[in-house]
Amino acid sequence: MIAANIGTAPWHDLECGSYEADLPLWRELAGAAGGPVLDLGCGTGRVALDLAEGGHRVTGLDADPELIRVLATRARQRGLPVTGVAIDVRSFELGSRFALAIAPMQLVQLLGGAEGRRRMLACVRAHIEPGALFAAALADPFDGFDPEAARPPLPDVRDVNEWILSSTPVAVRAGEAAVEIDTHRQAVSPSGELSEEMVTIRLDAVDADTLADEGKASGFRPLPRRHVPETHYHVGSTVVMLEASS
Repeated sequence: MIAANIGTAPWHDLECGSYEADLPLWRELAGAAGGPVLDLGCGTGRVALDLAEGGHRVTGLDADPELIRVLATRARQRGLPVTGVAIDVRSFELGSRFALAIAPMQLVQLLGGAEGRRRMLACVRAHIEPGALFAAALADPFDGFDPEAARPPLPDVRDVNEWILSSTPVAVRAGEAAVEIDTHRQAVSPSGELSEEMVTIRLDAVDADTLADEGKASGFRPLPRRHVPETHYHVGSTVVMLEASS
């Protein structure tokens, strides 16, 4: 078991923080929206801080209070207009509206199925102006996967306060309802002690057509989809574009 005093933020930064392939799309959408942005599943601020650097006012939501505390600290240190709220994206009331809502990476695949997505969509619809967009990314872990050419992935490694953290995906399993990804985490303490654990992430098996239909049932109009290209280290994603109906 990994030592508890490491916390969740360093692992989030290690496994998600270096991803940049989707940033041009979020910057484009935020620029076109011309108003405040709602970032669902913001984590420690990978997207929220980047958009704020571009002059956008961003509110980020995440269920993990530690990630929100790190986001708030980083925004304050850099003087950026980012507000972090520790809350479940399936149940939130902020008392404000936004010109754009985004759900980067696989946020909508981490909500426990169709009912979780329905609740999230209802909350988003209540928080964006008519005609505003909700853009949600969907990833397929098997997209572009060639079993014959596959090689064991290199681990992500980072030094955090003299702790050496390593994270390596080791298995992907597909079922009818979800895809499960096993990741092997290792931590070496400043004194050289090794601890490790296996973490499994469960991604709901939802495709773009299904999410678009769910959006229609929640007061959205589907627009042409966008795509984030795959990189050497990450699969690509389809971004479902939903416009809030009048």
